[in-house]
Amino acid sequence: MEDVLPVAVIGAGPQGLAAAAHLVERSVPVVVLEAGSSPAAAVAEWGHVRLFSEWPELIDAAGARLLDGLGWQAPTTGYPTGAQWIEKYLAPLAAALGDRVRFGARVTGVSRLGRDRLVDAGRGDQPFTVHVSPAQGEEYRLQARAVIDASGTWSTPNPAGADGLPAIGEAASADLLSYRIPDFRDRAGFAGKHTVVIGSGHSAVTAVLALARMARRDPSTTVTWALRRAAVGNTFGGGDADELPARGALGIKAKEHVDAGLVSLVTGFRVERVTRDGERPVLVAEDGRTLMADRVVVLTGFRPDLSFLSELRLELDPTLQAPVRIAAEVDPNVHSCGSVAATGAADLAQPEPDFYLVGAKSYGRAPTFLALTGYEQVRSVAAEMAGDREAARRVELVLPDTGVCGGAGLFDASGASLGGACCAPPVLQIGRASAPG
Repeated sequence: MEDVLPVAVIGAGPQGLAAAAHLVERSVPVVVLEAGSSPAAAVAEWGHVRLFSEWPELIDAAGARLLDGLGWQAPTTGYPTGAQWIEKYLAPLAAALGDRVRFGARVTGVSRLGRDRLVDAGRGDQPFTVHVSPAQGEEYRLQARAVIDASGTWSTPNPAGADGLPAIGEAASADLLSYRIPDFRDRAGFAGKHTVVIGSGHSAVTAVLALARMARRDPSTTVTWALRRAAVGNTFGGGDADELPARGALGIKAKEHVDAGLVSLVTGFRVERVTRDGERPVLVAEDGRTLMADRVVVLTGFRPDLSFLSELRLELDPTLQAPVRIAAEVDPNVHSCGSVAATGAADLAQPEPDFYLVGAKSYGRAPTFLALTGYEQVRSVAAEMAGDREAARRVELVLPDTGVCGGAGLFDASGASLGGACCAPPVLQIGRASAPG
């Protein structure tokens, strides 16, 4: 009897491991390919950050069922850090999956056996070929019946440049810039110094809050928060209307620190150029304004890495680079309320049969992804691959409301109050709801 080819899952983060757990539960062979040396390697890079989702929202049902059989006890309350998420759930789940997970296995390309992107004939009948560059040993090619790309977006942060490209001089000054939430427990790099934070999302707010607390203890520590938008808009989030309370609290606290003068808020600052004054970076805006700092933290979001998918036929939204069937639901230009529908196999399917983008990568450049969303995606995709069409179509998720309404607002509008858009006055998120990777 001919061996059945496995499903290849790219990435051993929260959604990749959950996908594998669902496939194992349905007796579908699976191989997980992880570029890092350990499970959830991207999460480990922000392990010091506390999430705004509680434990029950961070554990996939199939993963829990697999672990329950091994005597694992699920955490039930509290908001873990990324490191705790790994220690208490993701690492045990990877261990339970055993040798199905290959570490140090970086995927460099995905195609069809004997078919490049141009060839129609027999395309859907050919298995996928997944090219893998291992940390040790020679490059090899894995054949797979289907591919689930759960590689996330963590490896490709957006630049400081306001036009989506690196600002002039940004690459040359990269040693003075950080594109991740720093670990502020190491105060030496920030205490008594001036830090500029660029960005308006939850990661930026988290960094601003940590720096503001440092500035409260040490007035020689100064913080500038640079927003590209001309008005604050919904930067401070949904406040008390947010059904994830820790996320709503994030915005309230940020507004308090701005009002108290611990944080200087600069709007309409769109970086055109980065220069150096000795070992200090200088940001130059398109309108000529400048900001000099000791440290610059660039937290302007992430984008999907599509480079290793160039031989596949994908149908992606031209704006978000997300699957077209979900793009309108997650587009921050259209809305940011928590009315985003759950997405499943039918929404994520591509013109390339049996290939799926899941997790944060399925949202493209949209910043609103939750772990719960990804778990529902992989449940549906695994059901589809097992031939259970009814389960694949079924929706088993209700997402929490963000309490933030009315979209992102007019990019060049001015004069808006700090209170945000149409919702309750803003209220500290404590991190991210899911791994970016």
